[in-house]
Amino acid sequence: MSNPTIAEQDRLAAPPVTPASTPVANPLLHGPLLPMLIRLALPTVAVLLMTTVLAIAETYFVSSLGIAAIAAASLVVPVVTLMGMVSNGGIGGGVSSSIARARGAGRLEDAESLAWHAVIIGIGAGALFTIVLLLFGRGLYSLLGGSGEALQLALGYSNILFAGAIPFWVLMLLQSALRGAGNVKVPAMIMLCGTLAALFLSPALIVGWLGLPHLGIAGAGVAQVICNLGALAVAVSYMRSPRSNLRLRRYPLRKDHFEAILGIGLISMLSAIMTTLSVTALTAAAGVSGIAAIAGYGIASRLDMLLIPVMFGFGTAAITVVGTNLGAGNVARARKAALVNALFVAALVEVLGLVVAMVPTLWLGIFTDDPDVLRVGADYLRLVAPLYAFIAITLELFFAGQGAGRIGWPLVAGMLRFACAVVAAVWVILGHASLHTAFILVAVGVVGSGLISLFGFWRVSWAR
Repeated sequence: MSNPTIAEQDRLAAPPVTPASTPVANPLLHGPLLPMLIRLALPTVAVLLMTTVLAIAETYFVSSLGIAAIAAASLVVPVVTLMGMVSNGGIGGGVSSSIARARGAGRLEDAESLAWHAVIIGIGAGALFTIVLLLFGRGLYSLLGGSGEALQLALGYSNILFAGAIPFWVLMLLQSALRGAGNVKVPAMIMLCGTLAALFLSPALIVGWLGLPHLGIAGAGVAQVICNLGALAVAVSYMRSPRSNLRLRRYPLRKDHFEAILGIGLISMLSAIMTTLSVTALTAAAGVSGIAAIAGYGIASRLDMLLIPVMFGFGTAAITVVGTNLGAGNVARARKAALVNALFVAALVEVLGLVVAMVPTLWLGIFTDDPDVLRVGADYLRLVAPLYAFIAITLELFFAGQGAGRIGWPLVAGMLRFACAVVAAVWVILGHASLHTAFILVAVGVVGSGLISLFGFWRVSWAR
């Protein structure tokens, strides 16, 4: 007799579903998967696209301040991206996953306790980012190639942003908690209101509209901190009210609840760190060629950020659907949801990648007409943008792995991509390769990580 397939193992090993452990009314356990994933993802995707519009608007207004200001933003953006990915895609994934599994199994009080533990984790993690960046920001940005005016502008921007790291962290983890409970609309509305406010306040403070102070690039940091504080106040107020399907209350601190979040979150954080350090390393490599190269790579890699709203929105939907179904014992449905989600998102982002690879100025021309900046940016986009589908597959299967508590292979995929980026950057810095060669090696890492993610998905059983 032949060995059973992974899917058969999952079906045979799945625990029986009983009315006591599975709330029949939970819509995540029934119905067509793709419409459900789209319905869960769209509010997050739409609002995150608005935040990307904010980032583009900030880049536009900062670009009017000169190349030094663009370079300063390019120095700080990888670190800000690191905090965002670690809080949302790393620890936030652990929060969503643990709460989704608890609710899928009918353990509603445990889900609320996990949300309280997320707040405690957010305070500690935010304080750590504040201390590290205020103490070591100058040295970090100098290592990335910052000097002179660009370095001073970067420090002013960074110090303001990271002084507000605690409210940012707590806000991100509370939103992750709500999404894990299947509530995607409220986090989306909170983010939307904060983004709309920042769309006015950020450029107003950068250029000094309506009598407001002309703060330059530091104005973007001030605006973000103010808007995060307002959004956090709204999130806490909502979760303390009877309207929330996940109430925020104080619970006794429990080791197993910290472990439930951090067991997935800390390992996931490694992947987020590697992704951001890849951008940081390549920024340092571009710095060898001068400020124009930093600006060119920075603007081009910002397009990669345009993928994040789509991939993150669908990824968080996958965490919720996968975690809830595994909590209820529906292993085969959880795996099908993961695969459907990954292939759908890959098809979406590939269209954008192909268009921009053929006409890079559609993106780059929004921000600059400097020929040196355009040359570097176009080189990156022509090599990496056609491979966006592989980036999507890697990230979506990583999110699904978070929901399942199975992130070993996604982590291996991230390690390969990270290694390729670091090796490429080191070669450039040591003078053994050009920036063009570095971008080729980055592309190799993107393809390799996608293939490894698919291999790992088929190889690992999610049965418990």
